[in-house]
Amino acid sequence: MNAATFQQIAPTIPHKPGIYKYYDAEQQLLYVGKAKDLRKRVSSYFNKNFTGYKTFELVKRIEHIEFTIVDSEQDALLLENALIKQYQPKYNINLKDDKTYPYIVIKHEPFPRIFLTRQKINDGSEYLGPFSSVGSVRELLHFIKQYIPLRTCKLALNNQNIQKHKFKVCLEYHLGNCKGPCEGLQSEQDYNQGIQQIKEILKGNLSPVIQRLKNEMQEYANALQFEKAAAIKNKLAYLENYQAKSVIVSKQVNNVDVFAIEQEGDTAFVSYLMVNNGTIVQTHTRKVEMQLDETPSEILPLLIVDIRKTFNSTSTEIIVPFEIDYSETNITITIPKAGDKKKLLDLATKNVQYFKEELRRKKTLHLTSKTNEEMLLVLEEMKQLLHLPQTPLHIECFDNSNFQGSYPVSAMVCFKNGLPSKKDYRHFNVKTVKGINDFATMYEVVYRRYKRLQEEKQPLPQLVIIDGGKGQLNAAIEALNALQLLGELTVVGLAKNEEEIFFPGDSESLKLPWNTESLLLIRRIRDEVHRFGITFHRNKRSLGTFKNELENISGIGKATAEKLLKHFKSVKNLKTASKDALVPIVGEKKAATILDYFQSLPSNEN
Repeated sequence: MNAATFQQIAPTIPHKPGIYKYYDAEQQLLYVGKAKDLRKRVSSYFNKNFTGYKTFELVKRIEHIEFTIVDSEQDALLLENALIKQYQPKYNINLKDDKTYPYIVIKHEPFPRIFLTRQKINDGSEYLGPFSSVGSVRELLHFIKQYIPLRTCKLALNNQNIQKHKFKVCLEYHLGNCKGPCEGLQSEQDYNQGIQQIKEILKGNLSPVIQRLKNEMQEYANALQFEKAAAIKNKLAYLENYQAKSVIVSKQVNNVDVFAIEQEGDTAFVSYLMVNNGTIVQTHTRKVEMQLDETPSEILPLLIVDIRKTFNSTSTEIIVPFEIDYSETNITITIPKAGDKKKLLDLATKNVQYFKEELRRKKTLHLTSKTNEEMLLVLEEMKQLLHLPQTPLHIECFDNSNFQGSYPVSAMVCFKNGLPSKKDYRHFNVKTVKGINDFATMYEVVYRRYKRLQEEKQPLPQLVIIDGGKGQLNAAIEALNALQLLGELTVVGLAKNEEEIFFPGDSESLKLPWNTESLLLIRRIRDEVHRFGITFHRNKRSLGTFKNELENISGIGKATAEKLLKHFKSVKNLKTASKDALVPIVGEKKAATILDYFQSLPSNEN
């Protein structure tokens, strides 16, 4: 995919955090990346010169882009990590284990310790996370240590050891960081209440903790202890700005499938999240045309069966937004109202809403919203309607342009898999034809194009469209016959403005049904070759006019004329240029010559 092609789809990418996935022409996942702003990040791949060979090769192979929006940059980072581990794309670094991000562990022991770890051990302990930033986790643990005193020692604090007074309090007790459970100075019930508060903080349920802190702050303020009240206020500010819980990873949810659906007229939009081991490993969004007056609750079960089969899901729990009649055995249907599962459902809903808006924007911008599979069906339809021997995955179209016999040029556009392949577009300056001769011009450019492909052993298109009707078509056939390529590809003529298709040797034209996708694609190809050819011809004509004007000036040659054109763009701009503007371009002597020439012209010419 080149920059010009990308500019057609850029407006459909949101300015939101999320992950993006690049696929090649065979729908192989090439790369997964994260972004704080999806459009800016993805655009950066197509708006710069690459210093690295791998990045250049990646961009060259991109044929399809998908993205998933999330709530925060942290969520994007965690989802990126999970997908890289799941699919190991070719252009991503290899992530083989779960040591990339840290967890907070609550040890399975009396008076549990809480600390940072990167290693998960199956010992019954509770692991919260992973978290995207080690620094933020350490900051959080420091806050917890200040607010809720906990032990940090590794002593075996069972009832027997405590009752036998085997341990003595340490410095942490005297500093106020621990309440001394080792000597029985703190009950296990009181200690566990602190642990529960910490769990609430880590899971994002901050309301009870915040309310307790506000009460304490008010008590200190009433007692005129303003320094202690200010310290509590700082803790409140920290908690209110902290979001510890990521909807991307939740060890409490485990393995589930999440579905969200919205209906708009006769169309339904459904979003799917596959969650394995608490991590989203697959996302999918689909548009469905409803044939009857089905309700979302009626069609969602059918879509669930199809999507679960497509992605080989074995989850025994399905999260949905409303009650459905789903008869598969050993499956639990959940309609969450709060908590982790509700957050996952909200994320699926957010993606289905954005998918719907994206399609609306594409329609407004007249952009194709077809998937690769849908476009392949269009090309298969074209194969049937035009009786082609092969599916036209590679189509090329030619058009001629001239102005009263001057500046003859020709243009060729290339479509692959139904989409413009702008890196394969070509302009032709006609070399052997004088005056107005569209047939000879078509012969020359077709011959040159496929002679070049032969020499470079490049693949030929399955379909060649000659814009201009029977005369130009016959000229193209002669060129291909001279190259001994007849039979290697199919060539058709497209009558100007009539959209009639001519085949070699047929006296009657073929008119495709007006409402077919194939005809819409042919119109798009025709309009594209017109645009491409006219732009080139206009530029060439402007260049010719400019050079012809400058040829009248003694001492100004071709190289100087091109330099002036590149800088001033037109004769009009050159005529009004000052000496100071001319000297840096052509030097003082030629600048004076140019100024003298234009000043000597009659006023109606100048």
